[in-house]
Amino acid sequence: MADAGADQARFAALRHRDYRLFWLGRLLSVIGSQMQQVAVSWHVYQLLKGQVLPVDLPWGGSLDLGASALGLGAVGLVRILPVFVFALLGGLAADSHPRRRILLVTQSLATLNAGLLAALTLSGHATLPRILLLLAVGAAVTGFDEPARQSMVVNLVPRPLLSSAINLNTLLFFGASIVGPALAGLLVGTVDVGWVYVVDALSFLGVLAALLAMGFRDRLPEVPAGFTWPALREGLRFTFQQRLVRSTMVLDFVATFFSSGRYLLPIIATELLGLGPLGYGLLSTAQAVGAVVAGVVLGLRPPIRRQGAALFGGVVVYGLASALFGLSTVPLLSYLLFALTGAGDMVSTVVRGTIRQTVTPDALRGRMTSINMLFFMGGPQLGEVEAGAIASVWGASVAMVTGGLATLVYVGWLAFRQPELRRLEVEQLIAAD
Repeated sequence: MADAGADQARFAALRHRDYRLFWLGRLLSVIGSQMQQVAVSWHVYQLLKGQVLPVDLPWGGSLDLGASALGLGAVGLVRILPVFVFALLGGLAADSHPRRRILLVTQSLATLNAGLLAALTLSGHATLPRILLLLAVGAAVTGFDEPARQSMVVNLVPRPLLSSAINLNTLLFFGASIVGPALAGLLVGTVDVGWVYVVDALSFLGVLAALLAMGFRDRLPEVPAGFTWPALREGLRFTFQQRLVRSTMVLDFVATFFSSGRYLLPIIATELLGLGPLGYGLLSTAQAVGAVVAGVVLGLRPPIRRQGAALFGGVVVYGLASALFGLSTVPLLSYLLFALTGAGDMVSTVVRGTIRQTVTPDALRGRMTSINMLFFMGGPQLGEVEAGAIASVWGASVAMVTGGLATLVYVGWLAFRQPELRRLEVEQLIAAD
């Protein structure tokens, strides 16, 4: 393990050509997707800005809800409901068909979907229902894409470099989350938001080019899972009976459900911090900046030995920084606190991913990933709905503070209830593999 640790300290997964191609293509794609996410939030906020939704109360009187907060919450809802419907099918597909072929199809569909959103926006026909519909279609495509993508990455590097590859994948996401929002903020402030959607559509071509250039050709599994209930039940049974997998999934869901608030950033940036489009775009990069700093530190050191302690520590930082972020009215302090949420999330994400991918057999990896999708995507997206609902009544600050505190309460309870997870060390994972 010493050699593997030394290799990981040099981001050695990038030495493998197929992984490097896939990583670079994915980098372009995620930059485009992050640009779209920031642009959509701003787009919806501008469509509903200043509007209220009066609601009659059962005991008499009425309550005016902020339409922009509810609309931003609806963005999170339409991005997760299709995942609930299609993710399990995507997991079965990833364990039944060549994963590279699945990705070629899903990335092509994502390109067309993003292009349609761009065309509608630039032609002046982008209404809120149409935006939400296209976001839902994109989420359905993700339901098939994510299980195949995560399952295939494991086969592109030697097993000792798995933690390095997961760290690089997470670093990629957060690195793109710096570049993407900054570019989106610049474009939104200078040109039509539709051009951001054009860039997003073009970015998917990077993944398609990488997939076509790769030498890797995965084959059908010896025993394909098939689209059957017994196959799905096998994946469900493994995922929920494997204590480490189940615990990390639920922890991820609860933390991101309560502490998510990215869709509230337009409100926080404008109403709490007094920022414009460019300031909003820069604030959107903070979480990713913190994550990249943490990811670089992780990549330059041997694998984390005390996996359990790192997992809980990362989530504690995430929840505490989220609560303090909701209290801040100083732009620089808000940026630093939001960056801390990214650093904490980065550490816990790498640990969670390493644990799950290590203890899961390859034949079940697609199904485990698809079930995990319901948790790691459902948490933040449903959390945006919860945050939007709270913000529409009490404001964005209350939504962030209460969410961060709820995360801390759950982390403390889980650490008390599962001391074996809290004390987990890397040697135990090596033995499990």
